[in-house]
Amino acid sequence: MEELIKRAGLEDIERKVMADKRLSFEDGLRLYQAPLLAVGYLANLKRERLHGKKAYYVYNQHINYSNECINLCKFCAFGKPKGHKEGFTLSLEEIEQKIKERLQEPIKEIHIVGSVHPDLPFDYYVEIVKMVRRLRPEVVIKAYTVTEIAHFARISGKSEEEVLQILKEAGLQMLPGGGAEVFSSRVRQELCPKKLSAERWLSIAKLAHQLGIPSNCTMLYGHIETIEERLEHLIALREAQDETGGFLCFIPLSFHPKNTKLSHLPGPTAVDDLKTIAISRLMLDNIPHIKAYWIMLTPKLAQVALSFGADDIDGTIIEEKITHMAQATSPQCLTRSELEAMIKEAGYEPVERDGLFRAVTKRVV
Repeated sequence: MEELIKRAGLEDIERKVMADKRLSFEDGLRLYQAPLLAVGYLANLKRERLHGKKAYYVYNQHINYSNECINLCKFCAFGKPKGHKEGFTLSLEEIEQKIKERLQEPIKEIHIVGSVHPDLPFDYYVEIVKMVRRLRPEVVIKAYTVTEIAHFARISGKSEEEVLQILKEAGLQMLPGGGAEVFSSRVRQELCPKKLSAERWLSIAKLAHQLGIPSNCTMLYGHIETIEERLEHLIALREAQDETGGFLCFIPLSFHPKNTKLSHLPGPTAVDDLKTIAISRLMLDNIPHIKAYWIMLTPKLAQVALSFGADDIDGTIIEEKITHMAQATSPQCLTRSELEAMIKEAGYEPVERDGLFRAVTKRVV
């Protein structure tokens, strides 16, 4: 591998990685231009220094409460206008039923996200959290993207801080990382002009952290963004993390073009997926975990990604709609045994965690 690093001209970056020195924007550009195996080798050095051979997964449940949306971003196959034949909005009773159907399972995280809905009142979202906390007091409730939090503030007339405090008191423990997309104003104007700005996304995420609500963070890549815009996005997240330390995990989201207004685009290749995961691990030196989201990558590529900087593969999931409405070829769910087998086959040690990345030491079967 040393010969590969030498041929790629990455010896200085390797020295930085070994010394835990921060990589620059220019370093990131060079990594994107370098051979995949050289970049993967460097990312794996960093990954194994942080986590050894551990690879994390979670026994979780996804609930997508609605896809009726006023934003209708061009990259999204999930959101539908109100009244669309593929649109849906779950009642509180329907959500309660979904939770009750799986009460016998040892779920550790419930992940709740949806749309920027035209009509639902703020109380609806609060009641979902209260209901989940009542039915499953032991789980970590990870709910509502920063985009949804901004929407709740608008429809309720409350400040974003008040919205977050109310949800926290109801039982919310963590925000997922969605809605960040790519922070480039050029990309946002072209693809999601109704979505909140990058500055507001970062501001609300940092506010949540300051209120004791950690979050994940994401980047949707492989559409019209440039490599430079990807790196600017990563550095913006890194700078926010320097301020608050509240991001637990970064999730690179591989764009799925089918059924979107960008269906003419090819989407990222497997090489791009792996290189982006690896460069994310190298650039985001202050974010503990990098996720290979198997729903978007497929289980096989997620296995490979564990050697390219990723240390987490998400979880059992069940009934994920957002990516599958873009015709994802991955399964709807995987069992705990399948996830553990995936990790072991890739040469890593499976570690079950909860939503806050705390290892689960005692199982209830």
